[in-house]
Amino acid sequence: MTRPNILMIMTDQQRRDTLGVHGCDWIPTPHLDRLGEAGAVFEHCTVDNPICTPSRASIFTGKPVPDHAVQRVHDNLPPDDVLFTERLRREAGYRTALFGKLHVSSRIQEEHQRHRHDGFDIYEWCLEPSVSIESPFNGYAAWLRETAPDFLAALQHNGRKELHHPEAQHMSTWAGDRTIAFIQSMKAERQPFFCLMSLFDPHDPYEDYPLTFGNCIDAAKIPEPVVSRTIQPGCVRQEQQGSYLGRFSDFSAEEIRKIRLGYAASIAFLDKQVGRVLAALDEAGMTDDTMVVFLSDHGDQLGDHGLFVKGVALYEPTVGVPLLLRWPGHVNAGTRCTALAQGRDVAATCLAAAGLDTHSCPESEDLVVMASRNATRRSSAICAYRNSGVNDSGSFWDPPMRATMARDQRFKLTLYTSGGLSERELFDLQTDPQETINLSEDPAYAPTELMLLGDIAAFLQAEAAAAAPRATSSLPNAAQRMQNRIK
Repeated sequence: MTRPNILMIMTDQQRRDTLGVHGCDWIPTPHLDRLGEAGAVFEHCTVDNPICTPSRASIFTGKPVPDHAVQRVHDNLPPDDVLFTERLRREAGYRTALFGKLHVSSRIQEEHQRHRHDGFDIYEWCLEPSVSIESPFNGYAAWLRETAPDFLAALQHNGRKELHHPEAQHMSTWAGDRTIAFIQSMKAERQPFFCLMSLFDPHDPYEDYPLTFGNCIDAAKIPEPVVSRTIQPGCVRQEQQGSYLGRFSDFSAEEIRKIRLGYAASIAFLDKQVGRVLAALDEAGMTDDTMVVFLSDHGDQLGDHGLFVKGVALYEPTVGVPLLLRWPGHVNAGTRCTALAQGRDVAATCLAAAGLDTHSCPESEDLVVMASRNATRRSSAICAYRNSGVNDSGSFWDPPMRATMARDQRFKLTLYTSGGLSERELFDLQTDPQETINLSEDPAYAPTELMLLGDIAAFLQAEAAAAAPRATSSLPNAAQRMQNRIK
């Protein structure tokens, strides 16, 4: 078997409906659209957790959240967990490189110490443009010291308040440049490579995009936020009052439109960088020998449902992300896969492509096989929020908020729990794709709700077993009580 090169491109906080291949008509993404059209577009990819650190820990270990124990944004991946990149390097002889964000552990941990099993030969880390600038691992800051010390000083002084980063000095440009240089360096090598180009955009604060890219967005086409038509669970209403971005009611309609425009401009800009990298693959004659994976770690509410950024509310803008896979000769161009993919499936996909077994991540599935069969082993996709994010004071929620979601091809059920109370939302994603009408406890949908609640209960039971003796979860009992009520 010839081992392919693997190019993995990740964005941060990009929702699925921001690509043309997913029907978006207000953000230009020509390069990503061509990438999707040349391979497989996964229409229902769900993240394992809606917060960066747990989601990325799942992506790079191939494990669901309970199995790696990274539940919150400041948690650290246990030292014995192995990223799939380590197996590619150690067992398949890959040359491995990181340019940008990893975030499988907390910022403080990664700022000072690499994970011992991260698996990267080249490790040019950068969590985001203006943080951890003095970290010895920060490749972007090192690049700016050499090429643009004045801009680096501005980032150090202004932090996230430094707006509209120049295109030539932008973190996405740096990541693109470094990825291109790495591809060129591997052109004459017989060794296969794995390269992770990991961008911070389109993550808030939404105004770091080069100013000219705001002109790429037709403001008249920016959609208005989705408004729920039924009363939302208490956890969701609490997040509306105090997400880390602020209280939703304090933002004007114009301020929300400005957020959406900045988010869109960042995506248009990162699409350009992706185009540069794909062109470099073409120029190096490596396209046919390289598997390209594109995905994001979670999405962004952007004002939909009265919410910002991401958190306990497991609506599609947060949990539904783009996932594209191109591998000439192995994945047919024009494939539209409706199977229930998850972020953690990237691990098994890369390991299998390299000819390695996937026994280390049995809950991860090969996306190449999934695309060819348009089928998956799982009956539903699960997303689990475990008091994972912080509120507007920078603290974890007290009492803790938890949410567990199960979705099949058509329906999605979320169980919210906090302070001993449990509430549910059930949506028909076929007739109500914007999730505005809660069908939970409607007798007509009781069989569907019971089925999905069974999947949630099974997940919670497995979670409790994985957590013992670290913690004891009362949620499986709560889920069982809910099942009994529906019966």
